[in-house]
Amino acid sequence: MKYSLALGPGLITASALGAGWTISRRLTAPAGPRVFDLTIRDIEHDSGSQRVVLDRTPQTAADGIYNLWIEGGGWAQLSAEVADRGSDRIARTVVGTSPGLTLVADDRASWSGIYYATPADAGLNARDITITTPAGPCPAWRIDGDPSTWAIHIHGLGSSRAGTLRGVQVATELGYTSLVVTYRNTAEGPRVGTGRSTLGHTESADVDEAIGYAVRRGAERIVLFGWSMGATIALQLAARPRHNGLITALVLDSPVLDWAETIKANCARSGLPAAVGLLADPWLSAQPLANMVGLPESVPLRQFDWITRAAELTTPALILHGTRDSSAPIRLSQALRDLRPDLVTLETFDADHTLAWNTDPERWHECVAVWLQNRGRSEVTR
Repeated sequence: MKYSLALGPGLITASALGAGWTISRRLTAPAGPRVFDLTIRDIEHDSGSQRVVLDRTPQTAADGIYNLWIEGGGWAQLSAEVADRGSDRIARTVVGTSPGLTLVADDRASWSGIYYATPADAGLNARDITITTPAGPCPAWRIDGDPSTWAIHIHGLGSSRAGTLRGVQVATELGYTSLVVTYRNTAEGPRVGTGRSTLGHTESADVDEAIGYAVRRGAERIVLFGWSMGATIALQLAARPRHNGLITALVLDSPVLDWAETIKANCARSGLPAAVGLLADPWLSAQPLANMVGLPESVPLRQFDWITRAAELTTPALILHGTRDSSAPIRLSQALRDLRPDLVTLETFDADHTLAWNTDPERWHECVAVWLQNRGRSEVTR
């Protein structure tokens, strides 16, 4: 479909209005169920191991370790080895499954970078807690460590807190206490209004309460781990003056650093002209139009542009970003690094969106651990 902007000042064609409304609605849509769009074509058995045979796609043939979530329940962790099964199929070795799972040919499944379903799956000793927020009670996992140094892990849009467990392992090994949080209008958090996301705007209030929870329990230093939109939330919180000296570092995986540019990139990925993404701006940022989209309030998109706001950054940040990220453009992370080399360190991976850990978990782990350890030494000598 073709959309167009009239050239007269302030005049927008009806088709352009419709495009902006549609993009905004899709971007902010309420959390939906997981989509099971793969079929297990066969199960191979060899010397006590088993392999799943799947259709060859860019995802199933990608380098790295991944998880296959089964429609009937359960999951299967897959090795990095990819074996050809003709031109249109591949096989991957199963290295772990959820208890009691029996893989069967013709099962429907979903491909995911969320490698661990629960803290126990990641070898973490966690307890369930609840954070009281303006939106209502938000479930969280707490992994105890040093009561003075905490890490708060924030998942992204359309994801779940389980996705952040890839980073919780590093924080735990460094001795931090971790909070793995949820927020409003996600699959696990409380539903507010129409259930639509405000792209980190109102959600940041819920995560801010997790910071308060940590402080009341002895936190003197907090590292925020943010994934995708979770990085957006982390940056907003770190910029608040009352957190000066408290939030000491940011670890950002595939960060959304500018929603306007991110929307344009996703339009291009969908086969539309990137400029079509600009049509969503007024539907998100103007109050009357935002209400028509179903949002409780407008989204201040300019506040989420960290390229323009680079001079305001005061917290050291480690960015981990895939060079093949088609959702959050890596060029924005590169630009922020170039603008603030004094505070921003960028590590790149041959990976798609939020899949740097999956592509090379050992290097991801080492990058984060070494950077945080060096940050700790810098704080001591400051």
